[in-house]
Amino acid sequence: MVFNSYIFILFFGFVLLLHHLPFSWKVKKLNLLLASYLFYALWNPPFIVLLWFSTLVDYLVGLALYKEKNAWKRKSLLLVSLVANLGLLGFFKYGGFLLDNFIQLLSIAGITYQPPQMDIILPVGISFYTFQTLSYTLDVYWKKTPPEKSLLDFSLFVTFFPQLVAGPIVRPDGLIPQFKQPVQATKDQLLWGLFLLSLGLFMKVGLADGMLAVPADTVFGAKESLVLLDAWMGVLAFSMQIFFDFGGYSTCAIGVALCLGFTLPDNFRYPYAAIGFSDFWQRWHITLSTWLRDYLYIPLGGNRNGHARTYLNLMLTMVLGGLWHGAAWTFVVWGAMHGLFLCVERLLKEWLHNPSQLRTTAEPALAGNMVSKSSFIPTVKLPKLGVNFSLALLTFFLVNVTWVFFRAPDFATAGRLLVSMFNLASEGNPVLSYMEILKVSVLTILVLFCHWYMRNRSLISIASRNSWWMLTLVLSAMLILLILTQKSTNSFIYFQF
Repeated sequence: MVFNSYIFILFFGFVLLLHHLPFSWKVKKLNLLLASYLFYALWNPPFIVLLWFSTLVDYLVGLALYKEKNAWKRKSLLLVSLVANLGLLGFFKYGGFLLDNFIQLLSIAGITYQPPQMDIILPVGISFYTFQTLSYTLDVYWKKTPPEKSLLDFSLFVTFFPQLVAGPIVRPDGLIPQFKQPVQATKDQLLWGLFLLSLGLFMKVGLADGMLAVPADTVFGAKESLVLLDAWMGVLAFSMQIFFDFGGYSTCAIGVALCLGFTLPDNFRYPYAAIGFSDFWQRWHITLSTWLRDYLYIPLGGNRNGHARTYLNLMLTMVLGGLWHGAAWTFVVWGAMHGLFLCVERLLKEWLHNPSQLRTTAEPALAGNMVSKSSFIPTVKLPKLGVNFSLALLTFFLVNVTWVFFRAPDFATAGRLLVSMFNLASEGNPVLSYMEILKVSVLTILVLFCHWYMRNRSLISIASRNSWWMLTLVLSAMLILLILTQKSTNSFIYFQF
């Protein structure tokens, strides 16, 4: 089931109705849990078993970790959770990838090996709920949070349908406490939640699918070199598409949860206004970047063990973050490029600042608020608006270069497109119409302006300054455009991860 479908509207209306009926809080939570299982089962019913397995394993491991005092046994229990969760993720998501690479290595050695065909279906959302359950086990192991004794509350934490299949990735202390007391949305929460749901659907259906999918697919599907303008328009189209698609999903998820009275963390904060890559990861997929920081980067040593180890930790974190997105070497390169840019950025900051001071102030920056916590390295405040804007444009330019590897199906396509983008080919073929070029150009300029204007603002603060009739007019316009552009129920891009 996808948010951008009529069946979801019926499903959500029924869930809202049940949630507002005078049932006991336990019955309401059971309703939400059953609704979440139904929401997931409509993708592929057998994969519900995987959800049950992950839920039961981590629930029991969490209880056992709390009671166990022996260090070796506690590590063994943690290993059970890691093997169970990462084992399932590794088999379903990376089994075919690893097998293909093993076959290629054998062929290089002159050995021919033809294994049986493996038709592995990737369970939707497995990367997201795996990280979510692992955060619980690791937090209990590190004694950051007590184990959850209620199987109902823990099961709902794992499977809460608004964010189950594509995030935001929620921590146990951010969601489980909300299940302890009866929750029902206020009038303002309900209206704001419906507004966010409409906005997210407009971003997905009206912009990502309606205006940007075709030029992006056309350019990345081209089998020959392209003219420079078409190459850049295609990459910009995907850059805008993936933001509106994934940002739209997160906005929908936050809105749906708010309609039920629950709050989910922000996942995007106008990322195309980022000044540098550390700032970009403070704004893009925030719940993933903070997860990678807390459960990978810092346990590896963070920036506490010298410069060389810091750069290595940055690279490992971003490479594994790239691999998390997909079982392909193109994603590894995408992650490595972000890691490289983060390392270069850190080197420049060390050159501009006292290295000893940088080492002593870097870790506290990781322990600050949500914005500063999501950065792997401290952010330098540049003094002039013009310099900041120029650096933001440079960051946006480099981010678009990295998107080539994220979107391209193989290195041949990525290489061909990069050659076309930098005018290294002697000639190319135009594939986009003037209208498509105009749409992408105008939308890109509007998005950059909007992100820059909203860089240090929030949507709710802007909305609160406007009258109710203006918000109603905007909402009505989005709903009309949604109806006019709703032609299919395309899945969100991040469902494949």
